[in-house]
Amino acid sequence: MTTSQIALLGAIAGFTIYLGLPLGRLRSPAPRLRAGLNAVAIGILLFLIWDVLTHAWEPTDSALSDHHWGTALTGGLVMIVGVAVGLMGLIYYDRWMAARRARPAHGPGAADSAELGATRSRAAGLASMIAVGIGLHNFAEGLAIGNSAARGELSLAVLLIIGFGLHNATEGFGIVAPLAAEGERPSWGSLALLGLIGGGPTFLGTLVGQHVVDDTLSTAFLGLAAGSILYVVVELLAVARRAGFKELTTWMILLGLTLGFATDAVVTAAGA
Repeated sequence: MTTSQIALLGAIAGFTIYLGLPLGRLRSPAPRLRAGLNAVAIGILLFLIWDVLTHAWEPTDSALSDHHWGTALTGGLVMIVGVAVGLMGLIYYDRWMAARRARPAHGPGAADSAELGATRSRAAGLASMIAVGIGLHNFAEGLAIGNSAARGELSLAVLLIIGFGLHNATEGFGIVAPLAAEGERPSWGSLALLGLIGGGPTFLGTLVGQHVVDDTLSTAFLGLAAGSILYVVVELLAVARRAGFKELTTWMILLGLTLGFATDAVVTAAGA
């Protein structure tokens, strides 16, 4: 299999994210449906945090088992710094955006318009943050695909592509959940951009991974992804609390977790 073929398959794995994005175009979903969609996204993202951190910690864990203390310390620090940058970076970005939204509006009806715009801006901002977090995660997945191809493990690379493709199909739904929760209907152009941000890095990671085999680079991107996704989960939990429907939310979070582990089964089989 040629380099270009592997890159093409990596692109396909990334852009299956578009399968879940059209859910963001639902017209005026009922409150219970909105709460349920938001909760399923929380479950999927909780799984992703576990999955990302597990892979980010794996090189450090191996180094500790082999008593390579320097390598273990470097890997652990890279992961923690990545998580901190991903998490705290979004916190300060959100604070900056909140300050912009708080600027006084002028003119008749400006206050109501500004309030509506702020709500929508926040929902769109959350969707963008999820897309960025998933994009960082998918770049690391692309590195894994490219690294496998570079080592000549083509069957593993193909199985990873299938598994990551399944993952991304559910992740697309996670991106648009904040928009559905707020009743905002994004344009097709917005969905296309969100899909490019979330899915495109798989293709880029596949290209880089075929030429650069580096655990530290992969750990750094996984740490950034974990921090970003953790921030978004906290925000979506706040949305869920405002919406109510505690029992429904709990069941749907469980469903999201189940979907995450179910799609992960293919990737686990690939590594067996």
